[in-house]
Amino acid sequence: MFDLLPYELIIDNFAGGGGTSTGLEAAFGRPVDIAINHDPKALAMHRANHPDTKHYCESVWDIDPIEVTGNQPVGLVWLSPDCKHFSKAKGGKPVEKKIRGLAWVALRWAAKTRPRVIMLENVEEFKTWGRAAEDGRPCPKHKGETFRSFVKALRYQGYEVKWRELRACDYGSPTIRKRFFLIARRDGLPIVFPKPTHADPKSSEVKNGKLKPWRTAAECIDWTIPCPSIFERSKPLVDATSRRLANGLVRQVINNPDPFIVDVDSQQVAPVMTEIANASSPRCMSANEPLRTICAQVKGGHHALVTALIEKHSDKNVDLKSLDFKAPDVSAFLTAFYGNEKDGNSLNTPLRTIPTKDRFGLVTVKGELHQIVDIGMRMFQPVELFKAQGFPTTYIFSYGIDEHGNTIKLTKTEQGRMVGNSVCPQLSEALVRANFSHESKYQGAA
Repeated sequence: MFDLLPYELIIDNFAGGGGTSTGLEAAFGRPVDIAINHDPKALAMHRANHPDTKHYCESVWDIDPIEVTGNQPVGLVWLSPDCKHFSKAKGGKPVEKKIRGLAWVALRWAAKTRPRVIMLENVEEFKTWGRAAEDGRPCPKHKGETFRSFVKALRYQGYEVKWRELRACDYGSPTIRKRFFLIARRDGLPIVFPKPTHADPKSSEVKNGKLKPWRTAAECIDWTIPCPSIFERSKPLVDATSRRLANGLVRQVINNPDPFIVDVDSQQVAPVMTEIANASSPRCMSANEPLRTICAQVKGGHHALVTALIEKHSDKNVDLKSLDFKAPDVSAFLTAFYGNEKDGNSLNTPLRTIPTKDRFGLVTVKGELHQIVDIGMRMFQPVELFKAQGFPTTYIFSYGIDEHGNTIKLTKTEQGRMVGNSVCPQLSEALVRANFSHESKYQGAA
């Protein structure tokens, strides 16, 4: 099926914990030959999951492509250079020239080993790659200048070059993660970008059975992990976090005519996802959507699960103040952090689908009145993040294997870094299948 010859090598530069390699192996049906990364912990995870791959724990610039390949023909070189100095998540910090120029290593591989195909993955802003100003920040006047030079250099070496942005959720990953993909090839075959296999459940393509519905965060959540009540914390939530939770509950549960409900241990829970670290964009999402992009280095965590514990009440005139357990606390929490003019609703006026402030916290589910009786919150755990990124459930991430064959434990921070830096396996698999199949001219092209 594939036109990759048995003696052609597969190279995974910036291999990380192994997301790309997992997709490549699924497509090619054989192990990646060489994985390169400067981070020993990342390669330890990679080694635990890809034991038949030859690993090099070095800077990509310290690797001699001819030496590590033994001058053997190369079918594919994949590169995922560090993206933090291109990403909008970087903020206004000055760039590091050494990191921002890592992509140039593609030209080194092109010149020395002449791979038939080169694939490069990065953030959407990679197209804006240009010189930095005197203050160390990207110069708007030279936006995209270096990127154009990079493409020109590849074409000078005989490569056809095309690029496109793809979303992981459109190819079967339970995350919305959007990334830039560049493909360069010199063998005369067409560059192919795969057609999406999944789409919004509400779309006509899904309803007509042409595409599968997006996978969701809900399928990745481990409901056995406790979600502690926010009212029993030893340290109260800061106001910014409280506002996020209240905003998400009002939008996704209280004011939602059809809230997403999960039965957990005979109790009904309305889950909401929020992003704790990104203060500039307090987004809240339903759990029956793909998870937003998982980041590698986020201070204080990132994705959090918020759960509204709800109970059914037959009395449609029930007064919130007459309920015990946590109902009064919930009412006070929601009104304090959501019920004012600045945040969208006055306490003196009706709250959209909710009659008055005394009923704030009542939810109608399929015509039945429910009362929010508790609110829980916890951060997403590595096992959930790896699932959301599209890794197989058998993937090893809690430990790795070092260069001496010893098992080493990986901390949650290290695990989070690996998953945040990873390429969704479904995307690397789809790109390879589209570009290394004999039928690629006729199937899967977009």
